[in-house]
Parts: sequence; C-alpha cells; structure tokens
Amino acid sequence: MSPIDADVHHPMLTHDHASEWLGIEVLHLGDGQATIAMTLRPEMMNGFGITHGGMIFAFADSAFALACNPADGDGSTVTVAAGVDVNFLAPSRAGQRITAVATRRQQQGRSGLYDVQILSDDGATVIAEFRGRSRTIPNRHTK
Repeated sequence: MSPIDADVHHPMLTHDHASEWLGIEVLHLGDGQATIAMTLRPEMMNGFGITHGGMIFAFADSAFALACNPADGDGSTVTVAAGVDVNFLAPSRAGQRITAVATRRQQQGRSGLYDVQILSDDGATVIAEFRGRSRTIPNRHTK
C-alpha cells in the first residue's frame, strides 16, 4: 500500500469518537505504518499538571490501530490489540503538540508486533514508548 495524503481519513475513524475527542490528526498512513499528531488540552492533564498517562496511552493506541488496519481493506477482518506495554519517559503539558509514529515490526499469520514512539513535536524528546501485540479476527460488525 502506498502512503495516503494527510487529508484522507482512515475509514476506521468514521465512528471513532475517542480519537475524535482527542483531536487526532492523521499525518501519514502506509503499509504497517501510521503517524498522527494532537495538541494536548488542559482537560488531559492530571493533578500534577502533566499529561495523564491514559491520554498518552489512548493516543498511542490510536496510532497502533491505524497501523494495524489497512485503510483500503475489504472490512472482512479487523486487527485489535492482544496486549500492550507502555513506558512513560518524559512529561508533556497542556498546549504542547505531540506526534505518534507507529511501525509494524513483525507479522506472522494473524499476529503482529508494533512499536509506537510518542514524541514532542520537534522530535527532540521521546515522551513514551508503546509496544503493541495485535491479532486479526473476523469483523463481526460487517453486514
């Protein structure tokens, strides 16, 4: 699959209210790859004034899902998370724009392994590292 322009949306995002609430912008989609960005808002901060870990996790999880599910797929299957690990490495704050870069590391049959790096917008700081294990299953919501 060739890269898709940033103004083209992945069909998965049509009903993804969580990613919409986060304010995710799709920058790049490719075969086993996705790059997304968002600006952190005050309601995403925890009691310490830094981004709540769940917000960083959700952001990385959206990049993971976009990398796992081809935008031009026929819809007969979906690829979902079988498990993930996340390491929070640096704080982020309201007003900061962050980027997530998801890359497929390995695919064997219905199982895959993906890495997602969450970066400051200038790319100088790694905010978190996320490793996701995927599983492709039949799409039970197809009509």
